[in-house]
Amino acid sequence: MQEKQINHSHYQLSYNVYGKGTPVLLLHGYGEDSQIWKNQIDYLASHCLLIVPDLPGSGKSIITAKGKEEWLPNLRIESLAHSINELLIAENITACIMLGHSMGGYISLAFAQLYPSKLLALGLVHSTAYADSDEKKIVREKSIQFLEENGGYTFFKTSMPNLFGKKFKETQAAAIEELIEQSKAFDTPILVAYTRAMMLRTNKTDVLQSALFPILFVAGPEDIAAPLTDIQAQATVPIKSYLEIIEGVGHMGMLEAPQVMNQHLSRFIHLIP
Repeated sequence: MQEKQINHSHYQLSYNVYGKGTPVLLLHGYGEDSQIWKNQIDYLASHCLLIVPDLPGSGKSIITAKGKEEWLPNLRIESLAHSINELLIAENITACIMLGHSMGGYISLAFAQLYPSKLLALGLVHSTAYADSDEKKIVREKSIQFLEENGGYTFFKTSMPNLFGKKFKETQAAAIEELIEQSKAFDTPILVAYTRAMMLRTNKTDVLQSALFPILFVAGPEDIAAPLTDIQAQATVPIKSYLEIIEGVGHMGMLEAPQVMNQHLSRFIHLIP
């Protein structure tokens, strides 16, 4: 494993590189960092060149003082997609497979719209191409207000358990609590900026429709953030589409059913020539 970093005037982008072969990027979601993929890294690294970044503002990827002033207030999902493109340029990668969880899926779709020729395949892991509904935007606005008044730890203490399926919540309370504790590392302005960026993102079903590369959808029947019915509908849109449903899980299949998730991701990677 190699630990690497890109220095930008607005942020430092930290990432780890494993293995060799076809380049595969794993993008984490909101309130997470690259360690959300900890159960996938060793397994997938034996099959490919695996690159796992911390998105700007998460994990080891800090926002600079200039970035907090100039970049963060105007953060959009596309801003994060551009930062991933900088990583590919730094690594001299012309095309890759990109797999994104939740917000990481939004970033992958934005990347697909901005840089379609740089994708060999795309994977949406508990993620959706739909924009926020009006009702969801109201929830995001309330989340922003709550974050500004109470901070990320209190926010995730309330919301994080809802992302998991019933069985995992009943049997793995300590694992959920560990994730909640890790949320203390997030600065509130970063969480607010992420939330606003997600709220303002546009519908990307046209990206699914026009994609010339294969697209994987991984869904959980107990996922309230990316409902199975939405994912099933979206999976009919691409020219070449794969849908994997992991029974008994919610929004966090990487932790809830890691072995099954590993098999689905590995199988998809091996389909790409």
